[in-house]
Amino acid sequence: MNPLDTLAALFDGEGAAEYFGEAVTQAQHMLQAAFLAQGEGASASLVAAALLHDIGHFETLTAHHGGSSGAELMSGTDNRHSVTGAEWLAGWFGPAVTEPVRLHVAAKRYLCAVEPDYFGRLSEASVHTLSVQGGPMTPEQATAFAAGPYAADAVRLRRWDEAAKDPDLAVPGFEHFRPLLADLITAQAPPVRAS
Repeated sequence: MNPLDTLAALFDGEGAAEYFGEAVTQAQHMLQAAFLAQGEGASASLVAAALLHDIGHFETLTAHHGGSSGAELMSGTDNRHSVTGAEWLAGWFGPAVTEPVRLHVAAKRYLCAVEPDYFGRLSEASVHTLSVQGGPMTPEQATAFAAGPYAADAVRLRRWDEAAKDPDLAVPGFEHFRPLLADLITAQAPPVRAS
C-alpha cells in the first residue's frame, strides 16, 4: 500500500480514538499540531513531524514493533511511542522529519527542566506521562539534549504538541497535508539508476 494511503487510513481509523483523557481525538491532536506548525511558517519537514509525532501510539504500529499501547502508557508503562514512530516513519522520511518525532518526549522532559513555568502548562494527562517517561531532565541531561542537531526542532514540536488539545479549534484534515508529505517522500526516494 502507498505510505500516504497507510497514513490516511491510520488517521481515519485509530486516529478517531480518544487521546488518553484529552478533549480531542488522537487524529485531531496531530492535525492541530501540524496546523499550528504551518501557521508559524515551519519548514515542510517540521510540519510533517508535527503531523506524525504521535503515530507511535497507534496499536497497529506497536503490535508490529514490539511496543506497548497508549493505554499501557497511561497505566504506567512507557510505550516509547516517540522511538517506535520515528523508526517506522524512517522507511519513508528523512531525519528532518523522524528526529523531531523521536525527540519530542525528551523535549518535554527538557522544557520541564529549563523553563520553570513549563510544567504548569502541561495537561493532566501530560503530567502523568511525564512521570512515566522519566520526569524532568537533570542539568547534565538538559545540556546534552540541547547540544543535539535536532533539539531546537524537537522543542518547537513539543510546544505545538502541548497546544494541540483544543476541542474548539477547527483545522484541515489529513488530505490538506498529503501533498506536503508526498513531496517529502519523493525527496527521500533513492535515485533510479540507469541500466
